[in-house]
Amino acid sequence: MTGTPARVRAALLAVLALAVSGCGGGSTDTPDGTDISSGGHQLKLVAYAVPKVGFDALIPAFRATREGQDVGFSQSYGASGDQSRKVARHVPADVVNFSVEPDVTRLVKAGVVDQDWKTRHPNNSMPFGSVVSIVVRQGNPLNIRDWDDLLRPGIQVITPNPSSSGSAKWNLLAPFAAKSDGGRDIQAGLDYVRALVRDHITVNPKSGREATTTFQQGQGDVLISYENEAIFLQRRNAEARPEQRIDFITPLRTFKIENPVAVVNTSENRPQAEAFVNYLFSDDGQRHWAAAGFRPVTPAVVAETAGGFPAVQRLDTIDQLGAVLGAGAGPDGTALKGWAAVDKVLFGASGQITKVYDSKGAP
Repeated sequence: MTGTPARVRAALLAVLALAVSGCGGGSTDTPDGTDISSGGHQLKLVAYAVPKVGFDALIPAFRATREGQDVGFSQSYGASGDQSRKVARHVPADVVNFSVEPDVTRLVKAGVVDQDWKTRHPNNSMPFGSVVSIVVRQGNPLNIRDWDDLLRPGIQVITPNPSSSGSAKWNLLAPFAAKSDGGRDIQAGLDYVRALVRDHITVNPKSGREATTTFQQGQGDVLISYENEAIFLQRRNAEARPEQRIDFITPLRTFKIENPVAVVNTSENRPQAEAFVNYLFSDDGQRHWAAAGFRPVTPAVVAETAGGFPAVQRLDTIDQLGAVLGAGAGPDGTALKGWAAVDKVLFGASGQITKVYDSKGAP
């Protein structure tokens, strides 16, 4: 990366080596052939699919610290909602990292994550971030520039299913917020989403990683995705087949992605789990996230790595959108905030975007 400090470039090289070896879903205890399972204390990480490339660098780095030297890991990756439901059913886990906050809220309701999880770690327990990006074939042959271009006749769009994937919710919130002026004109936002679902979304993979794989296999003209996933793909252009090479666009107005981490309160190795989560927020941990294409969240590393990420002209957030959508949306006309408001109005069982998907975009 231009203007990136040497230690970040070194971390980037390590992550690139991991990326070349692949980044599929499922479970692994040997990222890049390195055994991470040995240790007197065992941690089970259950996460959504996309951050595997980051954890594949962070876990060995943590194991090299004094706090992590006797900690072994097993990992499970999949669609965020599916992973959350498994842990709610008491599938063993020590640390969880999901795409959206409601997937942690589910675990609070199930009694396996403490109510105060957001205050246990910096930045509301969000160790990294990203933004919603538009991924296109290399050279951008269809000249896709912004959200309006996705609705041009014949454009086929790949994005996951919001019933199983947290990334799908972020992907839809970006154009919804842009077209509704941050939720102030809900109908305009829904009209966009309806046209996208009805005329342009041809398949609905279960997770962000499955959506990426679908796009790499040649389906679709456009992939809506996390910026970090786009960066991951673009870094692999040199060894990818020509039809798998990509470019990506950061829309003029897009959405801030925040992915929570929490320690499960049934963990038999809670001190080690807390130490690992703390490491995710350390300067070293943050540099590994940045090298993997995720936007760091601690001020020092944000400043240090700022030149490695595209500038965003206007960035909507879940707090801003929730404040608008949540007015009068609660019981007896009370206000809801954040994800509680967004899920209730858009993605819940009777949410407006849920209805759009259930009808396949029909009026």
